[in-house]
Formats: sequence, structure tokens, C-alpha cells
Amino acid sequence: MSQTGASGLPSRPIEMARRVLQIEADAVAALGKRLDGDFVHAVEMILACRGRVIVCGIGKSGHIGRKIAATLASTGTPAYFVHAAEAVHGDLGMITREDVLIALSNSGENDELLTIVPLVKRQGGRLIAITGNPASSLAREADVHLDAGVTEEACPLNLAPTASTTAALALGDALAVALLDARGFSPEDFARSHPGGALGRRLLTHVSDVMRPADRVPCVLETTSIVDALVAISSGGMGMVAVRGAGNGGALLGIFTDGDLRRAMQKLGDLRDTPVGQVMTRQPRTIAPGRLAVEAVQLMEDHKITQLLVLDADGRLCGAISMHDLFRAKVV
Repeated sequence: MSQTGASGLPSRPIEMARRVLQIEADAVAALGKRLDGDFVHAVEMILACRGRVIVCGIGKSGHIGRKIAATLASTGTPAYFVHAAEAVHGDLGMITREDVLIALSNSGENDELLTIVPLVKRQGGRLIAITGNPASSLAREADVHLDAGVTEEACPLNLAPTASTTAALALGDALAVALLDARGFSPEDFARSHPGGALGRRLLTHVSDVMRPADRVPCVLETTSIVDALVAISSGGMGMVAVRGAGNGGALLGIFTDGDLRRAMQKLGDLRDTPVGQVMTRQPRTIAPGRLAVEAVQLMEDHKITQLLVLDADGRLCGAISMHDLFRAKVV
């Protein structure tokens, strides 16, 4: 019968979970103390690589290798994963002399990897080994060895790869981030690798991608009555109308918003005979279509407004954008 703690939960699973987390945390912490010139050499080797980084492993190390390859690829280091068992049956042809191979094996004695290594090195490829045994065959054959050894697995039988896979994954992350830093990889670079994510939407979406084009922007003349301007605001669904001049080719003069209406009512009272040009906002805040959508968000927040007119390089109205448009595009 299982023991129960003060919370009413069985205490044995909690104790085991805490033990696992502590062992794995200690294993990762120990990696930092072992980092040396070999880690720097690995970073330099990958930076100098004219081909791709190929990450290779089998079993649990293969799963970790896939994650490392994905992290490298998304942070500016072209990389892909090759399964060691598939490599010895044809996929070795993917690897060229311009590539760097990262081989993962906790024991460092995996037969498939040791079959691959001499073939890769024979054609001029470079090898980085991540193992838990610096004296292993794989470590000895490598140009650079990164020690991911652990004192014990988190498994109570000390058999299932647990702490060792966590350590290898953390070491791979450390390598990817060091490379990211060395390359000067920016948030914009990251967004280009993740165009479908929230960051990609924020950093790669331009005002022109989100704005309503000029022919869909509600617009009235400066001589239009406020009553008729309100009808245009309601039909336009943007909480505003652009205001053009009655002459001079209908040049853009300003904007009339819900806020302008409230201020005018407080100041003038009865507005039925007032032309919109008398109470509009002249020289409103505007933005260019080529600016980033996040810049439109910032401009609206800074000036406590919810719409912007979009003007081209010649100052002509080419669209408008509202905070609702930005919400729909998931920029905000």
C-alpha cells in the first residue's frame, strides 16, 4: 500500500520524481564545469563549415540528435539528422567532404556509428563526437570530443537513458546557442526561419499586408456635415473617415474619428449644421505601407489612437489600418 503525504497524494511518486529531477539537474550543472577548449574548437569548426552539419545517432541518442539538428537549423546553422542505421544502408551518400558530422552515443561504442566514421573521415569530413565516455572508440576517432558523461542515470535501475540523454540535449543546446551568438543571429533572422509562428507574424508582417486599401477606406469631403460623416464612419467599420479637400484635386486634409466627435460635442454642443472639416484632426498620425506592422502598433499605443492613415512616398492616401486589423492578423 502506498504512503500518502500531507497533500493527500501518494508520496512515493513525488519522491521518485524529485530524485529524477535532481539527478538530471546535477548532470546538466556538471557539464558547465567540464567545458574547455574542445567546445570552442567545435564552435569554430562548425562556423568554418562550407557544407552542412549532419547530426547522427541511433536509439535514444537518435531522438536527441533530431532535436539538436532542428535547434541548429532554426538558429542559423544549416543542419539535418541522419539515422545511423539508415546511413550504413545508403544514406551515407548525403554526407559530403564539406560537411561536419556530429555523432551522438553515450557509450561511444555504437557499431553503426563506428562503421560510418572512417568513411566520413576518408572523404575529408570532420567529426564532433558527443559521448559519455572520453576513452571510447568514437571519442578517439573524433576531431573534437564533447564529454556528456553523467555519474548515474535517473532510472533507479541505472539502465534507461535518462540523465545521459538530458545532458546530451543540453550540450547540443549550448552548442547551438554559442553558434547563434557567434553568427550575430537576430530576432529577424529567427522569424525568417519561423514564418508561421507568432514571432514571424510580428517581425515579417508589413503594414501593406494588413491595411485596408484606399478604395475601402471611408472618405468624405471637408464640407460634408457631421451627420453624414457619422453615416460614413458607421458604414466603414473603422471608427473614422478620411477627410479630403473640396478643391485642389481632393487632397487629403485630415481624419475624423469617434474621439473627434466626442470632443466637438463637448465644445460646440449642437453639431447638425457643422461641416466635418471644422472639427476634424488636421495633420493626423500616418504611416508608410512598407513599415512593419509592429511599428503601427507602437505608434498607436504611444499616441493612444486606434487608427492610422497609410500614405505612400508622395503623401497620397493608399490605405488605412486599425488596431482591429492588427488583432485579426495576430500581430498584437
